[in-house]
Amino acid sequence: MAAVIAFVSQKGGVGKSTLARAVAREAAAGGLQTKIADLDTQQGTSVDWHRTRMDSGIEPVVSVESYKTASQALAVAKHFDLLVLDGPARTSQATLDIAKSADLVVQPTGASLDDLRPAVREFHALVKAGVDRGRLTFALNRIGTDAEEADARAFLEEAGYSVLEGCLVERASYRKAQNAGFAVTETRYAALNARADALIQALIDRISR
Repeated sequence: MAAVIAFVSQKGGVGKSTLARAVAREAAAGGLQTKIADLDTQQGTSVDWHRTRMDSGIEPVVSVESYKTASQALAVAKHFDLLVLDGPARTSQATLDIAKSADLVVQPTGASLDDLRPAVREFHALVKAGVDRGRLTFALNRIGTDAEEADARAFLEEAGYSVLEGCLVERASYRKAQNAGFAVTETRYAALNARADALIQALIDRISR
């Protein structure tokens, strides 16, 4: 049975698909049989990225497929080493189903209180519904400064949740890379790739515990 990492959020644009694609790319590059299950059938962000990547012939190939429900996606888990669930960009019963099924639930968030407060409420709701707090963690995305990262990290930890080491900084190069079918670990800039690698490695280390 595959290890299952789920990316969830209450809102779109916080980096859910960005991180799902990056961790899947790194796992595939490491020789793991990996699948992204895109559960946002309305947006299909990861499916569209996969099509661009395939059309451009970018290696390694990352398997991506759209599913209506978490149970449909989990049914194929036995065929893979890692199943990455790219959840819907809204709070729903599907979010709870995903969280209950995953070994690790990652919620990306920006540093503004407009992002942080609803993100914490999302995890509070999952804990209240019976999800183990120890399987929930945050990933910081679109961070402007070291001070902003530190403040966001402190806010989330004070709320009672772990935060992955590292962060993705706000850079147009990350968006350009993804527009072309690459992951954020595959930009043209070594320093940006190293920052993304550090965050993804922290995520992989967490699932490997």
